[in-house]
Amino acid sequence: MSTSYRFAVLAAFGLAASPLAAQETPEEVAAAALEAAPVWDGHNDVPIQLRARFGNEIEDFDFVDTLDTETAQRKAMHSDIVRLRQGRVGAQWWSVYVSASLEEPEAVQMTMEQIDVTKRLIAQNPDALQLALTADDVEEAIANGRIASLMGMEGGHSIGNSLAVLRQMYDLGARYMTLTHGRTLDWADSATDAPRHGGLNEFGMDVVREMNRIGMLVDLSHVSEEAMHDALDVARAPVIFSHSGARAVTGHLRNVPDSVLERLPVNGGIVMVVALPWFINDDLRNHAASRAAEKARLEALFAGLPDEVEARMAKWDAENRQPVSTISDMADHIDHIREVAGIDHIGIGGDYDGMPHGPVGMEDVSGYPALFEELARRGYSQADLEKISMRNMLRVMREAEAYAASQSGAAPIEYPAGADRDPTD
Repeated sequence: MSTSYRFAVLAAFGLAASPLAAQETPEEVAAAALEAAPVWDGHNDVPIQLRARFGNEIEDFDFVDTLDTETAQRKAMHSDIVRLRQGRVGAQWWSVYVSASLEEPEAVQMTMEQIDVTKRLIAQNPDALQLALTADDVEEAIANGRIASLMGMEGGHSIGNSLAVLRQMYDLGARYMTLTHGRTLDWADSATDAPRHGGLNEFGMDVVREMNRIGMLVDLSHVSEEAMHDALDVARAPVIFSHSGARAVTGHLRNVPDSVLERLPVNGGIVMVVALPWFINDDLRNHAASRAAEKARLEALFAGLPDEVEARMAKWDAENRQPVSTISDMADHIDHIREVAGIDHIGIGGDYDGMPHGPVGMEDVSGYPALFEELARRGYSQADLEKISMRNMLRVMREAEAYAASQSGAAPIEYPAGADRDPTD
């Protein structure tokens, strides 16, 4: 019996896949998934690159190809339209991040400036980018052959302790807010700063409630484990982690612990897995810590002798080669999140242009197809890959919009202007 005839007989009785399906390679599975559901990336820092490199003056900036942006001080940008297309990116959350070290009134102004420059970038590239404020907008942009462009604030310092400012940022187009960045706020503890509240205080919980009411996604990527749990206790819409890994795989405090992953199925939220090498490879993270410790030791031993410190650090670097992070590391995090939370709770959040480089093979935004090929080699189906690339994020946004619509008659949460948001002081 020929192979083709045997497949035909078995398929007639529902006992076998077609010969074509049986012959699909990982590359073909990944390509089909990304054709049906292109990547919806959770976090890209191009806007802060525009401020740092060009002072937000972008009239002469060519976003089609940014490979010529390398200078003596900075490497070339990771993102441009050509490479986003190569990476099969169909929707992008652009981060309108500003430094958490700013005084909050200045942070509010600068965040508005970052929203402005992002909108100008989109307007300058109408054939490739399209502003998206809703899930429907995302689908429309992709249908038009454009990259749906959404905006997310990275850090609650951008609202200056004011729910009124939060609402106005939403009206300007911001559709998610990371509750903290690297600094603990008057109302929320950061994962990488000393805690003051044991998570969120009452105002912080009201920030989550108000974000749910207006339809702004709650992003927990930078907050402490306690703040993650407090947000999940309060949230009535799915949360996101816009660019995080799994802490059980790499122990960085920016990553999501299993105690939180286990709660995601009930909440409906997703972890958009980050590509930042030091967050996804524990050997690399430990090497960085050892190097920092050695430098501190040498600076203490040779205070006032920077040339000596530099020479000894060069010797240390030669003897302690930096480990390499690969696409496999990122896939390991996806595997773990699938195991603990399930396939419906995974997305992609690269953090390009907000880190030195991505893993080997995914150094910039063009590398996403290679990740999906790796996942296909690990047995992920086309349907699984479509969920990871886009469909999970689309569901989350629709559920957040639906909850906000159900609250259309609810009054805004009000606080007296200028009231103290940190009663512990």
